[in-house]
Parts: sequence; C-alpha cells; structure tokens
Amino acid sequence: EATHETERRMHPVFALAGSLPNRYKRAMPQIVFNALNAEERYAEYWQGLAGQTLEQQLESKTRLNTQLARNVMLFIGDGMSIPTITAGRVYLGGEEKQFAFEQFPFVGLSKTYCANMQVADSACTATAYLGGVKANYGTIGVTAAVQFKDCQAQAQQGNHVASIAAWAQSQGMATGLVTTTSVTHASPAGVYAHLANRNWENDAEVLSDNGDPAICTDAAAQLINSPVGQKLNVIMGGGRENFLPKSVKDGSGAPGRRLDGRNLIEEWKGQHTNSAHYVENRRELLGLSNRTSRVLGLFAPYHMAYHLDADPSEQPTLEEMVQVAMDVLERQSAGRGYFLFVEGGRIDHGHHDTLALRAIDETAEFDKAVRYARGQTSTDDTLIVVSSDHSHTMSLAGYSSRKNDIFGINDGQLAADDLPYATLSYANGPGYDTNYLREGGAVRRKNLRAINMKNKDFMFPSTVPLESETHGGDDVAVFASGPYAQLFSGVYEQHFIPHALGYASCLTERNMCVEGGVARRPR
Repeated sequence: EATHETERRMHPVFALAGSLPNRYKRAMPQIVFNALNAEERYAEYWQGLAGQTLEQQLESKTRLNTQLARNVMLFIGDGMSIPTITAGRVYLGGEEKQFAFEQFPFVGLSKTYCANMQVADSACTATAYLGGVKANYGTIGVTAAVQFKDCQAQAQQGNHVASIAAWAQSQGMATGLVTTTSVTHASPAGVYAHLANRNWENDAEVLSDNGDPAICTDAAAQLINSPVGQKLNVIMGGGRENFLPKSVKDGSGAPGRRLDGRNLIEEWKGQHTNSAHYVENRRELLGLSNRTSRVLGLFAPYHMAYHLDADPSEQPTLEEMVQVAMDVLERQSAGRGYFLFVEGGRIDHGHHDTLALRAIDETAEFDKAVRYARGQTSTDDTLIVVSSDHSHTMSLAGYSSRKNDIFGINDGQLAADDLPYATLSYANGPGYDTNYLREGGAVRRKNLRAINMKNKDFMFPSTVPLESETHGGDDVAVFASGPYAQLFSGVYEQHFIPHALGYASCLTERNMCVEGGVARRPR
C-alpha cells in the first residue's frame, strides 16, 4: 500500500548543514554531510559547469563528421557494466571524474541478449558486435542454427559468420587483436573463429566433449590456420598452453595442453617471413624492430595476470600492447587503414569472483589504452568505439558521502541488523560465503568493520550464494568518437555495432563510400 510513510522510507531526506552527535540507524536516515567543496554550495558553480557542458555538446553535435573512417578500433571492456564505470570514477578520484572514453561525444545503449538467452555470455556477444549476427549462448562466429556443442553444424560453412576483421582484410586493411585474456578466449575468438563451444580452445577440449578435432577445429588451430587468423598482423594476449603440445613446456615451465602433438607457435613462425616475430614478455615486445610486419605475443600460459598481480618487468600493460599494435598496423596498412580489436578481458573475471577492486582496477587500465589510442590518432579518419559485451550484477548503493571509499562501508547508514554494509555488492556469487556467519542454525552477516575490504582478494557481499557470480542482462553503454560516431547514439541491438563500423569504413554492402561517392583507397 502506498502511503506517505512508505514514500519517506523509500526516499530518505538528507540534511545539508548542521550536525548530529551520532549517525542513527533509521528507516529514514537523517544524514549530515557537507558539500565537498565550498563553491559547490552556490548555484553559480553548477550553472557554470552546465554552461561548459552545453558548449561542448553544441560543438560536438552540430558539426557531424561524415568522412571516411580509414582506421577502426573497437575496444570492449568485458563485463564493464554501467555501475562498473560509475564506481570506477570514484576509484579515479571522485564522483565527478571521467574516464577518457566518457569524453567521447556520442553515447548509446546496446541490448546484449543472445538469440536464445535473456542474459548473454561473451561468446554470443562477440558474434554480435564483431559479426553483426545474434547467436546462441556459448557459440562463436556461427549463426543461431548452430546449437551448443554441435560439432557437425560448426563444420558447415553455411553456418559461419564472417567478422569485421574478415571484411577489413578483404579491403586490404591491416588487422589485429589485443586482449588480457587468452587469445583463444570467447571475445578475441570472435575475430577469427567459428565454434559451437567457446571452451574448445584446444583439441583436448574438443575431445573431452566427444568431438572430432578434424571436423570441429579448436580455436587455437583456427587462429593459426584459418584465412582470417593467418592474415592478422597483430595477435597479443595470453594462452600459450593452447598452442603447445603436452610434451612441451613454455618459458615459465607450464606444459602445453594439446594432444595432437602440434606446436602451433612454431607453425606460425614457419608461415611468415623473418619480419614476423614471436614474443613472450614485455622486454621482447618493447624491443621489436620498427620493421616488424607481424607479431604474435603470448604473455602467459592462459590468461594474463591481473594488473594488481602482474610483474611489471615481465608482463606488458594493455596500454603498452596497444602502443605496439598501433605502430605495427599503421606501418603495415600502407595507407589502406587498419582494424584493431582490443579487450580488457579481466574486468569480467574480477566480477565473477566478486573481487570488485580487481574488476575496477582493470577498468582503469583499460581506459589508459583507450586514452592512448585516441590521443595518437585523428578524429578526422579514425573511428574508435568503446563498449562492453554484457553487464554484471554488481550495484552501487546506499547513502554515502562524496568520495567515501568506494571499496569500503556505507558511511551514512547502518542496516537493520545494526551492522554496516558495503557500498558495492553483488546480486549473487561467492561473496555470500565470505560475508556471512552460520551459528546454531542461524545465519548473520559479518561485521565489515573487522575486515580489510581494501585487500585485493576481498570478495564483496553477495545476496545469493553461487560458486561464480553471473552476468547481468541490462544494457551496456557504447561510446564513439571519430567519423560517423553519431551512428552509435540511441538504443539498439548489439549486432548493429559492426554494421555501423562497416558503413563508416566502407566494409559493408551499404556504406558511406557508395552513398557519398568516396573511394576507399590509399592516401
């Protein structure tokens, strides 16, 4: 029943001046926080900010860029939900801060569901934002005619979906992919692979599902031997184990996982000229010759380490990988342009383990790569789109003061059990078990004041106990800057993204070259 009492309970009133001796636990908390800065107390401050924003909006929205997108870069923050971005701003230094990609002039919302599921995974979404087609959960680079684990259907060419990387290669563009996960993982595999099961990263995984690797080729083998994979100028990320036989150990001593005896790294080396280089660490990557035509960089047995855990002398950052990738692609494009896919893949992994600190730190690292890419290119001829494949269940809630520690407790209110609660929490996940006590058949929350929530391994509270936190089904943001960035405003299906990229870069049947009388040719 709607009453004034329920309205007051749902929408607490906040006092902006004065003081109270204590912070009370109430249904309608009387919270006293002063404005962060003295000037924020005055209307003129906010009016001035609004005026600046209006000026920026008028400048960016009234002069549309309709030039050819010679270069296209697609950045995907895996699992980078809108609450992740919001929390990340506070991590950067305050609620008013912005990531570099938030300064892009055009923003839209992407609907992420799979052809057969309300809540998506990184496989069907990769098929959407790279191939322009909605697919079934767990499948990559194939139509929804292919069911999960259907080896025979995977092998049928008619079921394959070509990615925007294939479209770009057909126009003579240089192409590459960079990720912090294994290069055979779901998102990067969308660039080059056609898989009925995202887990088929090596032949052993195919065999474990009673599949025939000769019929349904694994992701690593497709990366090295498929037409798209062979033409990639840049391949960077983790995943050495998927390219090596069990009898071979990599530089870190980790054994390969392949059962077919093939060393795909050696096969890659044999396919290309002496200007193609394989690297395994930061020193080798940053020491590459400026005559390098192709690079295969595998920096970990499987996924690369979280930024917070990495040895900075051994593992390159995402920004450093993007720097080298852009150098190689620009040289090899010969004026025809390039397509680069970049994934901040471990944002997602942090969320799955309810490790919010890791997830948000990975978001900040992802943004550094975006900032570099935009700063080194011209908005006249380079289109950069930043988005996510899907969301997560993390929320930011409560009534905390400005710049309250985003990884700490809410400082404006106690819960009904007289205990503080975290600003960040998850709808489900493994954080349930680490934040609750069971005593005499009763379950109660732990006192977060007694826990070091700033520990990078702290699992944030979860409402429903699950071994792994799930994805969320809400829309994700899309940020665009450069030629035809205006196409990415509005609300649309996720599979629209590569069609818009293709229009701007003249890679699809309908494109700006045809409609504008422009030729896609070297400068």
